[in-house]
Amino acid sequence: MRLFPSAHATHPQWRMAAALVLAQLRAQMAQPDFANAPSLGLLYITDHYANEARAILEYLGAELPEVTDWAGTVGVGVSASNVEYFDEPAMSVMLCDLSPDQYRVFSGVAPLSASGRDTGSGGFEAHTALVHADGHTPELAELIAEVAERTRSGYVFGGLVGSRGESVQFALGSAGNLSGQGAAGGVVRGGLSGVAFGAGVGLVSRVTQGAQPVGPERVVTAAEGNLVLELDGEPALEVLLRERQIALEQPEVAMQRLRATLVGLTLPIDVDARDSGNQASRMRGQFGADVLVRHIIGLDPTRRGIAIAGAVPTGTRLAFCERHPQAARADLVRVCAEVREELEPEELGLSTATALASPGPDALPHPARRMAGAVYVSCAGRGGPHFGSPSAELQTVRRALGDVPLVGFFAGGEIAHHRLYGYTGVLTVFTLPAPA
Repeated sequence: MRLFPSAHATHPQWRMAAALVLAQLRAQMAQPDFANAPSLGLLYITDHYANEARAILEYLGAELPEVTDWAGTVGVGVSASNVEYFDEPAMSVMLCDLSPDQYRVFSGVAPLSASGRDTGSGGFEAHTALVHADGHTPELAELIAEVAERTRSGYVFGGLVGSRGESVQFALGSAGNLSGQGAAGGVVRGGLSGVAFGAGVGLVSRVTQGAQPVGPERVVTAAEGNLVLELDGEPALEVLLRERQIALEQPEVAMQRLRATLVGLTLPIDVDARDSGNQASRMRGQFGADVLVRHIIGLDPTRRGIAIAGAVPTGTRLAFCERHPQAARADLVRVCAEVREELEPEELGLSTATALASPGPDALPHPARRMAGAVYVSCAGRGGPHFGSPSAELQTVRRALGDVPLVGFFAGGEIAHHRLYGYTGVLTVFTLPAPA
Protein backbone atom coordinates (compact mmCIF):
# COMPACT_ATOMS: atom_id res chain seq x y z
CA MET A 1 0.00 0.00 0.00
CA ARG A 2 1.32 3.41 -1.00
CA LEU A 3 0.24 7.02 -0.42
CA PHE A 4 -3.32 7.79 -1.48
CA PRO A 5 -3.60 10.33 -4.30
CA SER A 6 -5.77 13.26 -3.24
CA ALA A 7 -6.93 16.47 -4.91
CA HIS A 8 -9.26 19.41 -4.41
CA ALA A 9 -10.49 22.41 -6.37
CA THR A 10 -13.05 25.19 -6.42
CA HIS A 11 -14.75 26.70 -9.45
CA PRO A 12 -18.25 28.01 -10.25
CA GLN A 13 -18.51 25.30 -12.93
CA TRP A 14 -18.19 21.74 -11.64
CA ARG A 15 -16.56 20.50 -14.85
CA MET A 16 -13.69 22.93 -14.40
CA ALA A 17 -13.24 21.90 -10.77
CA ALA A 18 -13.34 18.22 -11.76
CA ALA A 19 -10.75 18.80 -14.49
CA LEU A 20 -8.43 20.45 -11.98
CA VAL A 21 -8.90 17.55 -9.59
CA LEU A 22 -8.15 15.01 -12.31
CA ALA A 23 -4.96 16.82 -13.29
CA GLN A 24 -3.73 16.71 -9.68
CA LEU A 25 -4.64 13.05 -9.25
CA ARG A 26 -2.94 11.95 -12.45
CA ALA A 27 0.21 13.87 -11.58
CA GLN A 28 0.38 12.12 -8.20
CA MET A 29 -0.42 8.68 -9.63
CA ALA A 30 2.63 9.06 -11.89
CA GLN A 31 4.91 9.49 -8.86
CA PRO A 32 6.54 6.39 -7.34
CA ASP A 33 5.43 7.18 -3.77
CA PHE A 34 1.73 7.25 -4.70
CA ALA A 35 -0.62 4.47 -5.71
CA ASN A 36 -0.93 4.23 -9.50
CA ALA A 37 -4.05 2.04 -9.69
CA PRO A 38 -6.27 2.66 -6.64
CA SER A 39 -9.72 1.11 -6.78
CA LEU A 40 -11.72 3.04 -4.14
CA GLY A 41 -12.55 6.74 -4.46
CA LEU A 42 -13.86 9.00 -1.69
CA LEU A 43 -15.70 11.99 -3.15
CA TYR A 44 -17.02 14.99 -1.22
CA ILE A 45 -18.70 18.01 -2.82
CA THR A 46 -20.20 21.18 -1.40
CA ASP A 47 -23.93 21.67 -1.74
CA HIS A 48 -23.37 24.13 -4.60
CA TYR A 49 -22.78 21.05 -6.77
CA ALA A 50 -25.45 18.83 -5.21
CA ASN A 51 -27.84 19.00 -8.16
CA GLU A 52 -25.04 17.78 -10.43
CA ALA A 53 -23.97 14.88 -8.22
CA ARG A 54 -24.75 12.14 -10.73
CA ALA A 55 -23.02 13.96 -13.57
CA ILE A 56 -19.92 14.52 -11.41
CA LEU A 57 -19.72 10.86 -10.43
CA GLU A 58 -20.20 9.68 -14.00
CA TYR A 59 -17.53 12.08 -15.26
CA LEU A 60 -14.94 11.05 -12.67
CA GLY A 61 -15.77 7.38 -13.14
CA ALA A 62 -15.26 7.63 -16.90
CA GLU A 63 -11.98 9.50 -16.54
CA LEU A 64 -10.67 7.15 -13.84
CA PRO A 65 -11.75 3.67 -15.01
CA GLU A 66 -9.35 1.96 -12.60
CA VAL A 67 -11.46 3.32 -9.71
CA THR A 68 -14.29 0.79 -9.54
CA ASP A 69 -15.90 1.85 -6.26
CA TRP A 70 -16.97 5.27 -4.95
CA ALA A 71 -18.34 6.61 -1.69
CA GLY A 72 -18.94 10.10 -0.32
CA THR A 73 -21.54 12.77 0.23
CA VAL A 74 -22.35 16.50 0.32
CA GLY A 75 -21.33 19.09 2.90
CA VAL A 76 -21.65 22.83 3.40
CA GLY A 77 -17.88 22.67 3.12
CA VAL A 78 -15.23 20.18 2.09
CA SER A 79 -11.70 19.77 3.36
CA ALA A 80 -8.32 18.66 2.11
CA SER A 81 -4.80 18.75 3.45
CA ASN A 82 -4.22 22.27 4.82
CA VAL A 83 -7.32 23.84 3.27
CA GLU A 84 -11.09 24.01 3.64
CA TYR A 85 -13.66 25.23 1.16
CA PHE A 86 -16.58 26.53 3.18
CA ASP A 87 -19.77 27.81 1.56
CA GLU A 88 -18.28 27.87 -1.95
CA PRO A 89 -18.48 25.46 -4.93
CA ALA A 90 -15.75 22.87 -4.44
CA MET A 91 -14.89 19.18 -4.38
CA SER A 92 -12.31 17.03 -2.62
CA VAL A 93 -11.28 13.53 -3.72
CA MET A 94 -8.99 10.83 -2.37
CA LEU A 95 -8.20 7.52 -4.08
CA CYS A 96 -7.51 4.71 -1.63
CA ASP A 97 -4.95 2.04 -2.41
CA LEU A 98 -6.77 -0.86 -0.77
CA SER A 99 -7.15 -4.47 -1.83
CA PRO A 100 -10.68 -4.97 -3.23
CA ASP A 101 -11.18 -7.96 -0.92
CA GLN A 102 -10.70 -5.65 2.10
CA TYR A 103 -13.63 -3.28 1.61
CA ARG A 104 -17.26 -3.17 0.50
CA VAL A 105 -19.37 -0.15 -0.48
CA PHE A 106 -22.81 -0.38 1.08
CA SER A 107 -26.12 1.51 0.85
CA GLY A 108 -29.83 0.87 1.11
CA VAL A 109 -29.76 -1.15 -2.14
CA ALA A 110 -26.52 -2.93 -1.21
CA PRO A 111 -26.63 -3.28 2.60
CA LEU A 112 -24.13 -4.92 4.89
CA SER A 113 -25.27 -8.36 5.96
CA ALA A 114 -26.53 -8.68 9.51
CA SER A 115 -23.34 -10.51 10.47
CA GLY A 116 -21.09 -8.13 8.56
CA ARG A 117 -19.85 -11.14 6.60
CA ASP A 118 -20.06 -11.35 2.80
CA THR A 119 -21.86 -14.58 1.92
CA GLY A 120 -20.24 -14.61 -1.52
CA SER A 121 -17.01 -16.31 -2.50
CA GLY A 122 -14.89 -13.37 -1.32
CA GLY A 123 -15.47 -14.12 2.36
CA PHE A 124 -15.27 -10.41 3.30
CA GLU A 125 -15.96 -9.58 6.94
CA ALA A 126 -16.54 -5.98 8.08
CA HIS A 127 -14.21 -4.79 10.82
CA THR A 128 -15.15 -1.09 10.83
CA ALA A 129 -16.93 1.33 8.48
CA LEU A 130 -17.03 4.86 7.11
CA VAL A 131 -20.69 5.92 7.34
CA HIS A 132 -22.59 8.73 5.62
CA ALA A 133 -26.19 9.35 6.65
CA ASP A 134 -29.16 11.59 5.89
CA GLY A 135 -30.05 13.46 9.07
CA HIS A 136 -33.77 13.21 8.29
CA THR A 137 -33.71 9.41 8.40
CA PRO A 138 -36.15 8.06 11.02
CA GLU A 139 -34.54 6.31 14.03
CA LEU A 140 -31.13 7.40 12.80
CA ALA A 141 -29.30 6.80 16.08
CA GLU A 142 -30.56 3.22 16.16
CA LEU A 143 -29.51 2.65 12.53
CA ILE A 144 -25.99 3.93 13.22
CA ALA A 145 -25.73 1.57 16.20
CA GLU A 146 -27.00 -1.26 14.00
CA VAL A 147 -24.29 -0.66 11.41
CA ALA A 148 -21.70 -0.65 14.20
CA GLU A 149 -23.06 -3.98 15.42
CA ARG A 150 -22.47 -5.41 11.95
CA THR A 151 -18.75 -4.79 12.28
CA ARG A 152 -16.36 -6.89 14.37
CA SER A 153 -14.86 -3.86 16.14
CA GLY A 154 -18.17 -2.09 16.78
CA TYR A 155 -16.52 1.15 15.65
CA VAL A 156 -17.80 3.31 12.80
CA PHE A 157 -16.89 6.85 11.77
CA GLY A 158 -18.28 9.49 9.41
CA GLY A 159 -20.99 12.12 9.42
CA LEU A 160 -24.39 13.38 8.34
CA VAL A 161 -25.04 14.95 4.98
CA GLY A 162 -24.60 18.72 5.29
CA SER A 163 -26.64 20.33 2.53
CA ARG A 164 -29.01 23.26 2.11
CA GLY A 165 -30.35 21.64 -1.04
CA GLU A 166 -30.17 18.09 -2.37
CA SER A 167 -29.04 15.62 0.33
CA VAL A 168 -27.25 13.04 -1.77
CA GLN A 169 -24.70 10.35 -1.05
CA PHE A 170 -22.28 8.55 -3.36
CA ALA A 171 -22.31 4.76 -3.07
CA LEU A 172 -21.14 2.90 -6.16
CA GLY A 173 -19.87 -0.62 -5.52
CA SER A 174 -18.37 -3.02 -8.01
CA ALA A 175 -20.13 -5.86 -6.17
CA GLY A 176 -23.47 -4.49 -7.42
CA ASN A 177 -26.83 -4.17 -5.69
CA LEU A 178 -29.41 -6.53 -4.27
CA SER A 179 -31.37 -8.49 -6.84
CA GLY A 180 -34.32 -6.49 -8.10
CA GLN A 181 -32.84 -3.13 -7.09
CA GLY A 182 -31.79 -2.09 -10.57
CA ALA A 183 -28.43 -1.00 -11.95
CA ALA A 184 -25.85 0.58 -9.69
CA GLY A 185 -26.45 4.28 -10.26
CA GLY A 186 -24.09 5.40 -7.54
CA VAL A 187 -26.11 8.38 -6.18
CA VAL A 188 -28.53 7.63 -3.35
CA ARG A 189 -30.86 9.71 -1.20
CA GLY A 190 -31.90 9.05 2.36
CA GLY A 191 -30.75 6.38 4.76
CA LEU A 192 -27.16 5.33 5.29
CA SER A 193 -24.30 4.45 2.98
CA GLY A 194 -20.54 4.17 3.11
CA VAL A 195 -17.62 1.76 3.01
CA ALA A 196 -16.98 -1.18 5.32
CA PHE A 197 -13.34 -2.13 5.81
CA GLY A 198 -11.87 -5.52 6.60
CA ALA A 199 -9.41 -6.28 9.38
CA GLY A 200 -6.54 -5.97 6.90
CA VAL A 201 -7.09 -2.20 6.56
CA GLY A 202 -5.13 -0.40 9.26
CA LEU A 203 -7.00 2.52 10.82
CA VAL A 204 -6.43 4.86 13.75
CA SER A 205 -9.35 7.13 14.71
CA ARG A 206 -9.93 9.85 17.30
CA VAL A 207 -12.75 12.23 18.27
CA THR A 208 -12.03 15.86 19.19
CA GLN A 209 -14.69 17.79 21.07
CA GLY A 210 -15.55 21.39 20.25
CA ALA A 211 -16.74 22.41 23.69
CA GLN A 212 -15.13 22.93 27.09
CA PRO A 213 -16.75 22.18 30.47
CA VAL A 214 -17.38 25.29 32.58
CA GLY A 215 -18.70 23.59 35.69
CA PRO A 216 -18.54 20.34 37.67
CA GLU A 217 -20.05 17.10 36.45
CA ARG A 218 -23.37 16.28 38.13
CA VAL A 219 -25.70 13.30 38.07
CA VAL A 220 -29.21 13.57 36.62
CA THR A 221 -31.36 12.31 39.49
CA ALA A 222 -34.78 13.02 37.93
CA ALA A 223 -35.78 13.40 34.27
CA GLU A 224 -38.68 12.86 31.90
CA GLY A 225 -37.73 12.35 28.27
CA ASN A 226 -35.58 15.33 27.32
CA LEU A 227 -36.56 17.37 30.40
CA VAL A 228 -33.94 17.32 33.16
CA LEU A 229 -35.70 17.96 36.48
CA GLU A 230 -32.99 17.37 39.10
CA LEU A 231 -29.18 17.43 39.24
CA ASP A 232 -27.67 15.82 42.36
CA GLY A 233 -31.11 16.11 43.97
CA GLU A 234 -31.48 19.87 43.30
CA PRO A 235 -33.89 21.45 40.81
CA ALA A 236 -32.00 21.51 37.51
CA LEU A 237 -33.06 25.05 36.60
CA GLU A 238 -31.74 26.43 39.90
CA VAL A 239 -28.39 24.69 39.35
CA LEU A 240 -28.14 26.13 35.82
CA LEU A 241 -28.97 29.69 36.92
CA ARG A 242 -26.55 29.55 39.82
CA GLU A 243 -23.61 27.97 38.01
CA ARG A 244 -23.93 30.17 34.92
CA GLN A 245 -24.78 33.29 36.94
CA ILE A 246 -27.98 33.92 34.99
CA ALA A 247 -30.67 36.28 36.26
CA LEU A 248 -34.03 35.80 34.55
CA GLU A 249 -34.98 39.35 35.62
CA GLN A 250 -32.55 40.53 32.92
CA PRO A 251 -33.93 38.64 29.90
CA GLU A 252 -31.59 40.02 27.23
CA VAL A 253 -28.46 39.17 29.21
CA ALA A 254 -29.96 35.85 30.28
CA MET A 255 -30.75 34.81 26.69
CA GLN A 256 -27.24 35.67 25.55
CA ARG A 257 -25.73 33.54 28.31
CA LEU A 258 -28.17 30.68 27.70
CA ARG A 259 -27.43 30.58 23.96
CA ALA A 260 -23.74 30.20 24.77
CA THR A 261 -24.37 27.32 27.18
CA LEU A 262 -24.56 23.67 26.15
CA VAL A 263 -24.48 20.43 28.11
CA GLY A 264 -22.05 17.56 27.93
CA LEU A 265 -23.77 14.25 28.64
CA THR A 266 -22.20 10.94 29.65
CA LEU A 267 -24.90 8.29 29.39
CA PRO A 268 -25.20 5.77 32.25
CA ILE A 269 -23.90 2.85 30.19
CA ASP A 270 -20.57 4.64 29.83
CA VAL A 271 -20.04 5.62 33.48
CA ASP A 272 -18.12 2.45 34.38
CA ALA A 273 -16.53 2.04 30.94
CA ARG A 274 -14.44 5.21 30.72
CA ASP A 275 -10.95 4.52 29.53
CA SER A 276 -7.88 6.18 30.96
CA GLY A 277 -7.68 8.55 27.99
CA ASN A 278 -11.10 9.99 28.74
CA GLN A 279 -10.27 10.34 32.45
CA ALA A 280 -7.06 12.17 31.55
CA SER A 281 -9.01 14.49 29.24
CA ARG A 282 -11.31 15.49 32.11
CA MET A 283 -8.30 16.24 34.30
CA ARG A 284 -7.14 18.69 31.62
CA GLY A 285 -10.56 20.37 31.51
CA GLN A 286 -11.56 18.70 28.24
CA PHE A 287 -14.28 16.25 27.26
CA GLY A 288 -13.49 12.68 26.29
CA ALA A 289 -15.02 10.76 23.39
CA ASP A 290 -17.78 9.33 25.61
CA VAL A 291 -19.41 12.76 26.06
CA LEU A 292 -22.28 13.92 23.86
CA VAL A 293 -22.65 17.70 23.56
CA ARG A 294 -26.23 18.91 23.19
CA HIS A 295 -28.16 22.21 23.09
CA ILE A 296 -30.37 23.58 25.85
CA ILE A 297 -33.64 24.14 23.99
CA GLY A 298 -35.87 25.51 26.73
CA LEU A 299 -36.57 26.19 30.40
CA ASP A 300 -39.53 25.02 32.47
CA PRO A 301 -39.97 27.49 35.37
CA THR A 302 -43.06 25.64 36.66
CA ARG A 303 -41.26 22.30 37.10
CA ARG A 304 -37.87 24.00 37.54
CA GLY A 305 -36.35 21.91 34.77
CA ILE A 306 -34.26 22.41 31.63
CA ALA A 307 -35.04 20.89 28.23
CA ILE A 308 -32.20 19.27 26.29
CA ALA A 309 -32.01 18.42 22.57
CA GLY A 310 -32.15 14.69 23.20
CA ALA A 311 -33.40 12.16 25.72
CA VAL A 312 -31.61 12.22 29.09
CA PRO A 313 -32.09 9.07 31.19
CA THR A 314 -31.74 9.17 34.96
CA GLY A 315 -28.16 8.43 35.98
CA THR A 316 -26.65 10.45 33.13
CA ARG A 317 -23.72 12.63 34.12
CA LEU A 318 -24.16 16.24 32.97
CA ALA A 319 -21.74 19.17 32.83
CA PHE A 320 -22.52 22.63 31.51
CA CYS A 321 -20.12 23.71 28.78
CA GLU A 322 -19.36 26.34 26.16
CA ARG A 323 -18.14 26.25 22.61
CA HIS A 324 -14.61 27.45 23.05
CA PRO A 325 -12.30 28.03 20.03
CA GLN A 326 -9.11 27.93 22.08
CA ALA A 327 -10.09 24.66 23.74
CA ALA A 328 -11.17 23.23 20.37
CA ARG A 329 -7.75 23.99 18.87
CA ALA A 330 -5.92 22.53 21.85
CA ASP A 331 -8.00 19.35 21.77
CA LEU A 332 -7.51 18.97 18.01
CA VAL A 333 -3.74 19.21 18.48
CA ARG A 334 -4.01 16.63 21.26
CA VAL A 335 -5.81 14.00 19.18
CA CYS A 336 -3.46 14.54 16.22
CA ALA A 337 -0.51 14.06 18.56
CA GLU A 338 -2.08 10.86 19.88
CA VAL A 339 -2.42 9.50 16.35
CA ARG A 340 1.13 10.49 15.44
CA GLU A 341 2.60 9.00 18.61
CA GLU A 342 0.70 5.73 18.10
CA LEU A 343 2.13 5.32 14.61
CA GLU A 344 5.68 6.64 14.93
CA PRO A 345 8.35 4.25 16.26
CA GLU A 346 9.44 4.83 19.85
CA GLU A 347 13.05 5.39 18.83
CA LEU A 348 14.07 7.60 15.89
CA GLY A 349 17.44 8.18 14.30
CA LEU A 350 18.77 11.72 14.18
CA SER A 351 18.06 12.20 10.46
CA THR A 352 14.51 10.86 10.78
CA ALA A 353 13.77 12.98 13.85
CA THR A 354 15.09 16.09 12.09
CA ALA A 355 12.97 15.39 8.99
CA LEU A 356 9.83 14.90 11.08
CA ALA A 357 10.45 18.04 13.10
CA SER A 358 11.22 20.32 10.14
CA PRO A 359 9.53 19.06 6.97
CA GLY A 360 9.83 21.16 3.83
CA PRO A 361 6.73 22.97 2.56
CA ASP A 362 6.31 20.45 -0.28
CA ALA A 363 7.56 17.39 1.60
CA LEU A 364 5.73 14.08 1.28
CA PRO A 365 4.57 12.30 4.44
CA HIS A 366 7.59 10.69 6.06
CA PRO A 367 7.52 6.84 5.97
CA ALA A 368 8.20 6.77 9.72
CA ARG A 369 4.72 8.16 10.34
CA ARG A 370 3.09 5.29 8.43
CA MET A 371 0.15 7.42 7.20
CA ALA A 372 -1.23 6.66 3.75
CA GLY A 373 -4.18 9.05 3.94
CA ALA A 374 -6.77 10.51 6.28
CA VAL A 375 -10.48 11.34 6.50
CA TYR A 376 -11.56 14.29 8.63
CA VAL A 377 -15.24 14.96 9.30
CA SER A 378 -15.92 18.17 11.20
CA CYS A 379 -19.10 19.84 12.39
CA ALA A 380 -20.40 22.60 10.14
CA GLY A 381 -20.55 24.75 13.28
CA ARG A 382 -16.76 24.42 13.67
CA GLY A 383 -15.92 25.48 10.13
CA GLY A 384 -15.04 28.91 8.86
CA PRO A 385 -14.52 31.57 11.56
CA HIS A 386 -14.84 29.30 14.63
CA PHE A 387 -11.10 28.55 14.57
CA GLY A 388 -10.18 32.17 13.95
CA SER A 389 -9.45 32.33 10.23
CA PRO A 390 -10.22 30.50 6.97
CA SER A 391 -8.74 26.97 6.86
CA ALA A 392 -7.32 27.33 10.39
CA GLU A 393 -8.80 23.99 11.46
CA LEU A 394 -7.21 22.07 8.58
CA GLN A 395 -3.93 23.93 8.97
CA THR A 396 -3.86 22.79 12.59
CA VAL A 397 -4.28 19.19 11.44
CA ARG A 398 -1.50 19.52 8.89
CA ARG A 399 0.93 21.07 11.36
CA ALA A 400 0.25 18.23 13.79
CA LEU A 401 0.19 15.29 11.35
CA GLY A 402 2.40 16.51 8.52
CA ASP A 403 1.37 16.73 4.88
CA VAL A 404 -0.80 13.60 4.86
CA PRO A 405 -3.25 13.14 1.95
CA LEU A 406 -6.59 14.12 3.45
CA VAL A 407 -10.21 14.32 2.39
CA GLY A 408 -13.35 15.22 4.30
CA PHE A 409 -16.40 17.40 4.72
CA PHE A 410 -18.28 19.64 7.15
CA ALA A 411 -21.26 17.69 8.37
CA GLY A 412 -24.63 18.20 10.03
CA GLY A 413 -23.51 15.80 12.78
CA GLU A 414 -20.55 13.50 13.27
CA ILE A 415 -20.45 9.73 13.69
CA ALA A 416 -17.90 7.91 15.84
CA HIS A 417 -17.88 4.70 17.85
CA HIS A 418 -21.58 3.80 17.52
CA ARG A 419 -23.06 7.25 18.12
CA LEU A 420 -24.01 10.57 16.64
CA TYR A 421 -22.06 13.57 17.96
CA GLY A 422 -22.23 17.36 17.58
CA TYR A 423 -19.57 20.12 17.57
CA THR A 424 -16.84 17.51 17.11
CA GLY A 425 -14.18 16.52 14.62
CA VAL A 426 -13.59 12.85 13.74
CA LEU A 427 -10.10 12.15 12.41
CA THR A 428 -9.33 8.75 10.91
CA VAL A 429 -5.95 7.80 9.44
CA PHE A 430 -5.25 4.90 7.08
CA THR A 431 -1.99 3.37 8.18
CA LEU A 432 0.88 1.89 6.21
CA PRO A 433 2.41 -1.41 7.35
CA ALA A 434 5.20 -1.06 9.91
CA PRO A 435 8.70 -1.25 8.39
CA ALA A 436 10.20 -4.74 8.55
